[in-house]
Amino acid sequence: MDINQIIYPALILAVIGAAFGVLLSIASRVFAVEVDERVVKVRQALPGANCGACGYPGCDGLAQAISDGKAPVEACVIGGSEVAKEIATLLGTDALDVERIVANVQCQGSCDKAKDKYHYEGLQDCRLISDFQKGSKSCTYGCVGGGTCVSVCEYDAIHVINGVAVVDKEKCVACKKCVAICPKGIISLVPYKAKTVVECFSKDPGKVVRTNCSIGCIACGLCEKNCPKDAIHVTDNLAAIDYDKCINCGICVAKCPTGAIYCEYPEKVEKIKQRQKEMAEKKKLEKMQQMKQQEPTK
Repeated sequence: MDINQIIYPALILAVIGAAFGVLLSIASRVFAVEVDERVVKVRQALPGANCGACGYPGCDGLAQAISDGKAPVEACVIGGSEVAKEIATLLGTDALDVERIVANVQCQGSCDKAKDKYHYEGLQDCRLISDFQKGSKSCTYGCVGGGTCVSVCEYDAIHVINGVAVVDKEKCVACKKCVAICPKGIISLVPYKAKTVVECFSKDPGKVVRTNCSIGCIACGLCEKNCPKDAIHVTDNLAAIDYDKCINCGICVAKCPTGAIYCEYPEKVEKIKQRQKEMAEKKKLEKMQQMKQQEPTK
C-alpha cells in the first residue's frame, strides 16, 4: 500500500480544516453581536425562575428591560428586596423597598360550610366544572375545588383542602399563575404582612349568602362601623380591606357575625370578644340599676 495515499488526504483535510477555522474566526469578528455586560450581570442576579410574574418573557427579558431602563430594579417579585438591592448596586442606582406579596383565595366555603347544587363527577378541572351552572356549589362565586390552580403552581404553595384551595404564604412567590388560571377570579394578591383578610368573594345580598354558605360575607357593615382606622368598607355587598390603613387590630374579625374575615391571630380576637362581652354585661347591669333607681318608692 502506497503511504502517499494516506498522507495526502490527511494533509488536504488539515488544510481545509485550517481554512475553515480562519474563515469562522473572521466571521465571528465581522458578525459579532455586542453583549451588554450589564444585562449579563443583571441576569445572573435574578433568581432564574422564569415565572413571568414581572410581566416580561422570563428572566432574560426582564434583565434586558432593567438594563434598558424600561423596568425598575425591584421588578422581580420573587427576588424581593435583596435581589433589587443587588441589581441597584450593579447599575449604580437606588432600589426601593419591595413589599412581598402573596396569593390569597377569597373563599372559605368548604364542604361542610357551603351547600351544593349537585354532586359533580368528572374531570377535576375548575374550568370545566365552572362551565356547567357556574359550578356545583350553590354560591356561584366560590371556589369549585377542582385544583387547576394546584396543577400550575411550581412551588407547591397551594392545595385543595376540604373542597377549597388554600395558599401556603410561606411558599408562595406571587408568580400569579394561580391568579391567571382561576375561572372564578377569586385568587388575588395581598401583602405578605396582611394578617387580616376578607375570604369571601360573593356579591349576593346577605339573605342569599346565608342560604348558600354559613361563612360568607352578608354585607352587614359591622366591620366598617367599628374599624378605628377606616380601613374596611362594604361595596357591592362585599367587605374589602385597605391594607395601607389596616393595623391588624382584630376588631373587624371579632365583630363579623359569620367569620368571613380571616385572621392569623385568633387568640387576640378571643380576648377582644371577651372584653366586648364584659362591657355589654356591665352596661346591662348599669341600665338595670338606673331603672331601679327611677322606680317610685312605696
